[in-house]
Amino acid sequence: MHPNLHATTDLAIVKDADVIVLSVPTIAVEEMCRKIDTLLEKSVIIVNTAKGFHPETNERMSEVIRHAMTHLSSVVSLIGPSHAEEVVLRMLTTICAVSQNKEDAICIQKLFSNDYLRVYRGHDEIGSEIGVALKNAIAVASGVLSGVGYGDNTKAALITRGLTEMIRYGVAMGGKQETFMGLTGIGDLIVTCTSKHSRNFQAGYEIGIHNSADYFWKNNKKTVEGVRTAKVVHEVAQKRGIEMPIINEIYKVLYEGKKPKDSAQELMLRDLKEEM
Repeated sequence: MHPNLHATTDLAIVKDADVIVLSVPTIAVEEMCRKIDTLLEKSVIIVNTAKGFHPETNERMSEVIRHAMTHLSSVVSLIGPSHAEEVVLRMLTTICAVSQNKEDAICIQKLFSNDYLRVYRGHDEIGSEIGVALKNAIAVASGVLSGVGYGDNTKAALITRGLTEMIRYGVAMGGKQETFMGLTGIGDLIVTCTSKHSRNFQAGYEIGIHNSADYFWKNNKKTVEGVRTAKVVHEVAQKRGIEMPIINEIYKVLYEGKKPKDSAQELMLRDLKEEM
């Protein structure tokens, strides 16, 4: 990484920074931004790495940051298929710097790119932020199916149809369809739905093993963004009339006590239709 990039828990240091990287859960982004804003005397670039929605307003993270800060040059979301456990081992990784501000996106692209981390650029904030958030909920479903005992055929079906729902929802919210064919769409979906490193997959796996979400709610101590995302997306989709069968079923498993095996069967027995 760039030699001037330093990790800290001392907020006072940010007053001299030109670029501030936020690596906190979505639930903490708004509060952290407000605290940082009181310390700043100049506008800065905020680099966001959180993948999710505001738990109360349903806003995307770039929207949350803009509403919480006055000393803001731009927001650049540094997102895509990357597990921290692999990045620290310098395993080859590609991600995307997404921003409405091209110059600042280029700045962050250059700041983070090296021989093991390649950063691309994107400008579709809506599509990219929805993609990296929504794939977490699909990853919970992937873990559930693995925990229940289903195999590779099932996982392939889930990833493919999950991507269809991501595109359907993202386009309805103003994103571009082609964005979901990139790193912040199918790329992040694949890595999160198939990896032992994914908290979302692991949470779903525990639910599947016990054929109930009760174990998760009683024992989970970690941040599992996909659980909150499933609730947000389900509620928005219901209001807007967006067809999201997988999200609807994972919501029922998480929040209504439905058995995972029953949800899987219900998805399989839906009315037959053309794929596209």
